[in-house]
Amino acid sequence: MNSIRNIFKQRSPKNRELIASVKKIVGFTPSKHLYYEKAFTHRSTNQKDLLGNPISYERLEFVGDAILSAVVAHYLFDKAPNGDEGYLTKMRSKVVSREHLNEIGKELGLLKLMHTKLPVAKFGDNIHGNLFEALVGAVYLDKGYIVCEKFIYKSVIIPHIDIDTLEGKIISYKGLIIEWCQKEKKYFDFKSQSDTGKDFLQHFSVKLIIDGKTIAKARATSKKKAEEKVSKRAYFVLRDKINKGSL
Repeated sequence: MNSIRNIFKQRSPKNRELIASVKKIVGFTPSKHLYYEKAFTHRSTNQKDLLGNPISYERLEFVGDAILSAVVAHYLFDKAPNGDEGYLTKMRSKVVSREHLNEIGKELGLLKLMHTKLPVAKFGDNIHGNLFEALVGAVYLDKGYIVCEKFIYKSVIIPHIDIDTLEGKIISYKGLIIEWCQKEKKYFDFKSQSDTGKDFLQHFSVKLIIDGKTIAKARATSKKKAEEKVSKRAYFVLRDKINKGSL
């Protein structure tokens, strides 16, 4: 127990700066600083605690994901009394989608707080959402459910959730395109290849073919991102047909 207390007592200027930044973001003074230090530590630092366990944001990300889903589920249950289980599940998925959490993480400027040995350019967009979930996990473990719920309302629900707007939000353009093609009995294929361009990161090029015709092309740092990107472009090409549900 004494050794754990010593961890909290040993604060470098960098750690104090981190806690000061976290305080501005969450709106209260953190108590258990170690959680927040973990929340912004990447595995590339190879840090370990006194028991030899690796220190990184990933375990806190797991906790934050669960708490965030619970708070959003409670909110939607109250605000959409006529929604059935399927409706509520779909709406929650829109709120806690990776894209949405990435946007929130960017808005809060969380990446600049992360301790890593890798170049920032190495990370994709998902790091922003991952850090946000880790921060939620740290707040929960530090202050408990009620304070964490208030933080989620402040950072997610109040500024970003409107039921009417949310109903029309598309969370997966790829899923929408596939569903439409299957419904209309259309042949579709995502043709992808590794892109050996001059970029620092490896890229993938994808083209979406529907009934033998190339509808759109896209390029991104992963196959999954490229497929979503090309699907979004295809959606805007085919939007009128998709919304009408026919050719």
